[in-house]
Amino acid sequence: MQNNNPEFIETQSFNQWWLWVLLFAIFGVGAYGLIQQLILEVPFGSKPMNNVGIVGFSLFNLGMILFFRWMRLETKIDAKGIYMRFVPFKTKVHTWEEIESISVVNYGFVGGWGIRLFTNYGTVYNMRGAEGLAIKLKSGKKYLIGSQRIDQLTQVVTQYPQYKA
Repeated sequence: MQNNNPEFIETQSFNQWWLWVLLFAIFGVGAYGLIQQLILEVPFGSKPMNNVGIVGFSLFNLGMILFFRWMRLETKIDAKGIYMRFVPFKTKVHTWEEIESISVVNYGFVGGWGIRLFTNYGTVYNMRGAEGLAIKLKSGKKYLIGSQRIDQLTQVVTQYPQYKA
């Protein structure tokens, strides 16, 4: 090991512009309908929802915006091991003694972003892109953490004995 305490910290969130355009467009339609129907008292659409339905639709859309804003993928690699937290779904903490091997890979398209099950790398946790850290545990389980800072990640993990090129 070149450095006694190499460390990597990364926090990722959904910041794809098209996702936010889509979420705000859907919210905007609901908000417009809410204003038209509840404030202006003009039914919204050719088959309008009742007032409770349109309020519920708008609140659901607001909730989706807040949920995607809150979601994030946190990764920390240090002398203790690997910490991964996909807020609000999953947290994984593994010491170096539990880890058989790690490697930086280009995993390609795995069917989207978020949590992807049953891939060649086990479970994939990613926010965007197609590169990350593949982890194989001594128990035989494996998973992958996506990264947007692949050069810094590579620089740190190559200093641990579990690294496999």
